[in-house]
Amino acid sequence: MTLLLLLILLFHAAEAKGQWQLLHKNIGIVAMHMQLLHNDRVIIFDRTDFGLSNLTLPDGRCRNNPNELVVKRDCTAHSIEYDVAANTFRALFVQTNVWCSSGSVSPDGTLVQTGGFNDGYRAVRTFTPCRSCDWAEVQHGLAAQRWYATNHILPDGRQIIIGGRRQFNYEFYPKTQAKNTYSLPFLAQTNDANAENNLYPFVFLNVDGNLFIFANNRAILFDYNKNSVVRTYPQIPGGDPRCYPSTGSAVLLPLREPNVEAEVLICGGAPRGAFRNTLSGKFVGALRTCARIKITDPKANWVMETMPSARVMSDMVLLPNGDVLIVNGAAVGTAGWELGRNPVLNPFLYKPNKRVGMRFEVQNPSHIPRMYHSGAVLLRDGRVLLAGSNPHTYYNFTKVLFPTELRLEAFSPWYLEPGFSNVRPAIVSPASQTKLKYGQTLRLRFKVSATLVGDSVSVTMLAPPFNTHSFSMNQRLLVLKPHHLSGVGESTHEVEVTAPASAVLAPPGFYLLFVVHQEVPSHGIWVQMV
Repeated sequence: MTLLLLLILLFHAAEAKGQWQLLHKNIGIVAMHMQLLHNDRVIIFDRTDFGLSNLTLPDGRCRNNPNELVVKRDCTAHSIEYDVAANTFRALFVQTNVWCSSGSVSPDGTLVQTGGFNDGYRAVRTFTPCRSCDWAEVQHGLAAQRWYATNHILPDGRQIIIGGRRQFNYEFYPKTQAKNTYSLPFLAQTNDANAENNLYPFVFLNVDGNLFIFANNRAILFDYNKNSVVRTYPQIPGGDPRCYPSTGSAVLLPLREPNVEAEVLICGGAPRGAFRNTLSGKFVGALRTCARIKITDPKANWVMETMPSARVMSDMVLLPNGDVLIVNGAAVGTAGWELGRNPVLNPFLYKPNKRVGMRFEVQNPSHIPRMYHSGAVLLRDGRVLLAGSNPHTYYNFTKVLFPTELRLEAFSPWYLEPGFSNVRPAIVSPASQTKLKYGQTLRLRFKVSATLVGDSVSVTMLAPPFNTHSFSMNQRLLVLKPHHLSGVGESTHEVEVTAPASAVLAPPGFYLLFVVHQEVPSHGIWVQMV
């Protein structure tokens, strides 16, 4: 690459702060939960117990539920399937209340969604990707009531379901003949009286096969097979809570092969006592700090960083190049209806490989406040889909500080700017939906119109997460180091990488695979680890 071209790219990178696009003025429901599936559809749903939505169910279908708390007969939808390529959506039918539920995608690509409120406490719902599929439900699929729980896919393909309101335990799905629930005292120990601050705990599968579990302001490494705590990590400096309702967010930073270390980043939240203060009309500023810890280090300690401004109720989205987008939320208050103030409209870009103090970049703002019950997920083309905020009873759009939000928008990060088109790779082969075995050698053919900078090429694999309440469950990005790169024609290149060695590194299922050049990712293709 010539010096002139390098300077031009650096200039473009400094100037590019992302672009916003309004996709729909009204999708009919509030996006409280979102999951991208391997057919490039996003499943979106809200809750069933606050009246009629703005989207009618097709063919005269109605939901009749005598257990419902607001409307017993409801002919409107509370879930949709969004087609990314066509920018269209269709209504889906959900029977039980999915409010504040959780989920993950099984190895075959089926969304397995668990818990909720009232008649949904113990429900399990599945959605299989197909053109006409709809939700299927198992009324009593769970052993315990799960409301504000966290799910994680395991190396054997099961999912573990951890916690929930007044549930200091965990269970597995699908069920076996084994005991149904297992005690987890850590969840009781992190439960603040009258505030909790340990709901939707942050859970990540560590590279040793154990689970990193963070609740309130503390974390453990947990062996779920032996029901034992392997180690206890230091309390987060300052001692302020980071979990719901003092809602911060967390992400497992990219796992880089071959010498894999695991780091967790937790950002934002609300000071201790903030939730109770809001109930009496006192709103305090959110936390401005992030805490980062290398959980594989025997002497792991938190390293504190400072964001450009305070945030609560934000989402953290892993981008294909390993950066983290921090988006949505407020600068004052906590999670809860009208309990947040001062929307933060500018996303922050966090670049984990830069030195402390140089990692944050403020991006261009949206014009839509995304407060309580909003969400964000990455799409295959590298955009981030954003929706939701404040689903009031009866879909109230008036006489509230932040009305029910039905608009759907997308944020295009800097790497999608036209100025980077010449360095952006385009994958030629293999085809999308390719199956990969653990440890398999994979050859990727791609095109780049500019002169290739070989030492800037990498391949990344991203597990699309289940997003709700400022946490993306199962979000995971692996960086595969190239061990052979060659030219195979004009502007066409081939890179050879090795697929992850085990299901501990990459649990079975569908991943988005990207080629990254000069920090600019290609559009992804779907691969399935089997």
